[in-house]
Amino acid sequence: MILKGLRIILMKLRRLLVPAAASAVTLALSGCGALTSDDGSGSDGSRTVVAGLYPLQYVAQRVAGDAFDVENLTQPGGEPHDLELGIGQTAALADAALLVYIDSLQPAVDEAAEEVAGVEVLDAASVVDLISFEDEHSDEEDAEDEHSDDHSGHDHGELDPHFWLDPARMADLGDAVAERLADIDPDEAAAFEERAAELRSDLEALDEEYTEGLSGCEIRTVVTNHDAFGYLEKYDLELASINGFSPDAEPTPAALAELQDLIAETGITTVFSESLVSPQAAEVLAVDAGVDTAVLDTIEGLTEETADEDYLSLMRSNLAALEGANRC
Repeated sequence: MILKGLRIILMKLRRLLVPAAASAVTLALSGCGALTSDDGSGSDGSRTVVAGLYPLQYVAQRVAGDAFDVENLTQPGGEPHDLELGIGQTAALADAALLVYIDSLQPAVDEAAEEVAGVEVLDAASVVDLISFEDEHSDEEDAEDEHSDDHSGHDHGELDPHFWLDPARMADLGDAVAERLADIDPDEAAAFEERAAELRSDLEALDEEYTEGLSGCEIRTVVTNHDAFGYLEKYDLELASINGFSPDAEPTPAALAELQDLIAETGITTVFSESLVSPQAAEVLAVDAGVDTAVLDTIEGLTEETADEDYLSLMRSNLAALEGANRC
């Protein structure tokens, strides 16, 4: 509560002080014409786009090019769900031309989006046609409630926000970012549209790689640490998770026993852990079931190990891991 109060006070102070400072500078430089109102920047002259987490940053960078700087509120190696905004992050957000985020994924960013004034806001959830958790699991037994009763801090509601694991939806976000940036900087509209089209081409090619690569798998079921990979079911896979919605929850013995039965029945070879959370639950299940473990990256953020990677390369690494584990 104290941090939230400080963030609100800081935002209010910045809204009071920044316009005054800008007015003073404008008066001082008006004879030279140094500041204009039609320079293709945001309402306060900002050339920064702020993203809630890495996949959104990737899209914004691809579309913005050199026209805007793009900052990620979630630091490398950080768990996006648990993000708490510090003073520096709040200041960056208050000065941004555009915030790109996903409603209900990061509570701290949701709060900031409501509090900040003078910043354009793009909720990715409003443009990418999110799937409900119920629809994702409509053809299988949904035992997630038995896996854990602790979904605190990770309550996404009825819709699954992890849409970036579907390249086609990422392309839709790219188009939306291009439109919003064109509103902010009309002079660069054609460039934004061109870069969004290039991004769509790359993502459609990736989507086709997934379709072809997973079309002949002997095993169609994938067991992961938590319920973050539901959008992969578009490739005729069935996803089962150890911890339900919460990556850090503790699975019950009954849930682990049920998954052991599923592994035995379907011939699963691998239990997947994730890059940003502890692999302990996945390793325990794999040992008890006598199968291997591997990492399936949620691509929610980069780490020290993946600092040289990007969205496309990480998605291709995931595809290779799935092809190997499912005998495709």
